Amino acid sequence: MLLFDICTMNPVMWALLGGIIVGNIFKLPEKWSKWVGLASTTLLEYSIVMMAFGINYANFGKTGWLPFLGIVIIVLAVLWISFHLSRKFNCPGSTGVLVGFGTAICGSSAIAALAPSIKNQEKEDVAIAMAVVNLLGTIGMLAIPIAIMDMNWLNEKIGFFIGASLHSVGNVAGAGYAISEEAGNAAIAIKMARVAMLTPGLIFIKFLLNKGENISLREQLKLPKYLIAFVIITVIASFIEIPKEILSITKFAGESFLTVAMAAIGLKVSFTKLLNSGQRGLKFGLVLFAIQLALVVGIWYLVVGL
Repeated sequence: MLLFDICTMNPVMWALLGGIIVGNIFKLPEKWSKWVGLASTTLLEYSIVMMAFGINYANFGKTGWLPFLGIVIIVLAVLWISFHLSRKFNCPGSTGVLVGFGTAICGSSAIAALAPSIKNQEKEDVAIAMAVVNLLGTIGMLAIPIAIMDMNWLNEKIGFFIGASLHSVGNVAGAGYAISEEAGNAAIAIKMARVAMLTPGLIFIKFLLNKGENISLREQLKLPKYLIAFVIITVIASFIEIPKEILSITKFAGESFLTVAMAAIGLKVSFTKLLNSGQRGLKFGLVLFAIQLALVVGIWYLVVGL
């Protein structure tokens, strides 16, 4: 299964943490700044382009149209709520939007996809957002199976609840298969529908970010080159079967690019700023996760479970 499974303390998170530690202990030579900056931006964009090969819109068909409709409503609602709620929480910089995007779609991978297109972004924002979604995703992966195991839900309902709520693919797999193989399979199918919402989600959140600015609709919907490449590749990958050998190469390349990019981002993060801002980001993430869980239950009963 080709996935960019970004779980707590995987190589990507180790790279980010290592970069933060090194960057705060040692003063890096000025001549390195150019290369660190290049790695934290360009390689991050390349990792997203590589990720596109693993997204297949045919996954929508596996969920059925009612679950698919439910996923679309949940993702767009969480993105809209996170955009407006982040201001209420006074989240630093773009932290709230990044946490919201990671919560709504696919954890760290979604954050990495959105980050390069946000203007005037602080590196601490990315670090906080990734830390928050990985921590909450792991907590949810452990707590949700315990909470619902004795509720006598059908596997389809368990799969929808887990697949529509937890942050990363790894969180979904861990929670779903902890209950049963059938529940795990159902959860993964729902999660893949959320992953396939990455492109529409990027367009939607970019529209929200640009809303109110004195620019045309065409300019608002204009995507950076790396996102245009991402969209084109996902469409091609949905209609043409890409050889497994190529998928394996793109998966490895994307994970490698993302790991190096996170290390470079970590080198530019101030530990003091991270601690000061992280508390607000974590509180926001907790509230948003609770809202998403409530939405998932509500959408199941109002839309999917009819």
